Amino acid sequence: MLAEGSKSTTKSAAPSGLRFQDVLALATSTGPWSPAVVTAVDIAARWNGNVTACYVPGALREQRAYESEPTVMSLLTEVEYECLDDAVAFQTYARSHGAHHAAWTVTRTAVAPTLRKLGAWHDLAVLERDMVDEARIFDILGEAMLSSRIPCLVLPPYWNHPVSFERVVIGWNGSYEATRALHSALPLIQLAKEVVLINGEVRTPYDNQVSVTEPDPIVYLMHHGVAAKPHYIRVPADEAGEALLTRAHEMRADLLVMGSYGHSRIRERVLGGATRHVMAHADIPVFMQH
Repeated sequence: MLAEGSKSTTKSAAPSGLRFQDVLALATSTGPWSPAVVTAVDIAARWNGNVTACYVPGALREQRAYESEPTVMSLLTEVEYECLDDAVAFQTYARSHGAHHAAWTVTRTAVAPTLRKLGAWHDLAVLERDMVDEARIFDILGEAMLSSRIPCLVLPPYWNHPVSFERVVIGWNGSYEATRALHSALPLIQLAKEVVLINGEVRTPYDNQVSVTEPDPIVYLMHHGVAAKPHYIRVPADEAGEALLTRAHEMRADLLVMGSYGHSRIRERVLGGATRHVMAHADIPVFMQH
């Protein structure tokens, strides 16, 4: 984890216009501040924005949404962390690192309803992939992202580096989710010095029946001041996640942007193959949106 006093040495001035004004972090520790907190403060500070840190007690991190009724243990844990000292310390830390306004809170419920409730008030949420047990990543974090629909920056396990957005890889396949992720990530993409858009779009025989012509993603990015390099891939759907990570490694990317996919299967949220692979294996921050 990053030390409390650490500052990013790679922070660059954010361009005017598009911005993340309100950033949420799901916190897992206070001494030192957990990686999600440090990263959220860093991002908010780039636009002199606001940051909220929500501490998720350990007893609640393994609960699924339908298990979210407070337990005796979770209530006892909450009392331990919902203290004035933490709020004051966080506000001092965030403001000293460039945030305009900082707020501290503690959740009383599971990750998914917490993210859904607080996410509605924020432009971006920062999560640590290892805030939950590896065996429940998809059940808990996947459910949280799919149900909240807020853009999420997911940090890989044991993350202890300042965030950098100099090299960005965008996974785009023409889907609604991929397009929304590209659009939502523009404030971070505009910080990059090098951007590669991996285009895996596959046209179907029925595309000519669509009554609206969508923008070309490369041209769209150009109109937002981003000169992206196109890279085309044609791989089976079950290999898309691996292909994205391979290209990101080849480019030494600081960030991967992609849509988050899922579908219902007997009342259970199931992540798509590419999303599952990237969440399980990414060793760089991943910007996702459903």
